[in-house]
Amino acid sequence: MSAVANPATVAECLRVGAGFSQGDRNWIAVQFATLDARLAGFHADATELEVSVKDRDARGQKVTLECWVAGRQKIVTTSAEEDLHAALNDVRDDLRRRLNDAKTRQEPRHNKHLREIGPEGVPAQATERADAETA
Repeated sequence: MSAVANPATVAECLRVGAGFSQGDRNWIAVQFATLDARLAGFHADATELEVSVKDRDARGQKVTLECWVAGRQKIVTTSAEEDLHAALNDVRDDLRRRLNDAKTRQEPRHNKHLREIGPEGVPAQATERADAETA
């Protein structure tokens, strides 16, 4: 795993959209701070987060959290929870889950070709047979 020189953080990448003021940004960033560990694998200058709310504090409010990471598809999470804090926690947790899923899809264990190739480019079955024959 390669280290990122300038890792993304919520405090650095978060923008507030419709329904929120700049004054709300700090407490939202604190609430989303648990995302920092997941975002640290991405470059700060290539990562953006935007949170918005439609019909704030009304029945049927909808909170949306969008995440853009360069080279990946945009991730959009939404929540219709009536309590604003619960809705923010819901979109945060859903984004964390979806970022984890995206990372998992890119790991070699989910790539049949990479899974079948053993050390030094030798097919895994050939390595296992050689080990069995020498034992």
